[in-house]
Amino acid sequence: MPVGMETRPRLEFITELKVAIASPIEVGEMGTGERRVIPITGGVAKGPRLEGVIRPGGADFQIIRPGGVTELVARYVIEAKGGALVYVENTGIRHGPPELLAKLREGESVDPALIYFRTAPRFETASREHAFLMRHIFIGVGARLPEEVRLGIWLVA
Repeated sequence: MPVGMETRPRLEFITELKVAIASPIEVGEMGTGERRVIPITGGVAKGPRLEGVIRPGGADFQIIRPGGVTELVARYVIEAKGGALVYVENTGIRHGPPELLAKLREGESVDPALIYFRTAPRFETASREHAFLMRHIFIGVGARLPEEVRLGIWLVA
């Protein structure tokens, strides 16, 4: 085993995000895929290390590539308990069987276990209490529901 690799990474649960969304804005086929913008209208963060509300005004910018893989970049702000602001930039991918992806696009419910939805969130904040968010790598596991997106966020230790 290479030097320094004796310790496996472990995961620490940080928060669950429930992100309220509006109807997608279908920009159209760009040559590299279909561009969509999904406005973020609010939401909540609840967990042992990050709790608060998701402010309206962010969005999820997506490209649906040929073959059905969705690349996403979501940008939004969490107002943590106590008032600290945390900027989030969450990149990821989502894919699954074509018939289930079609149901998601139509706003239907699909069992999240059947869709691969993983992200790598990055955070920025001026808050000392939340400075740990800028000093670690995080992963997210997502689920697209008809009216919201849910994301579990883990710190990679």
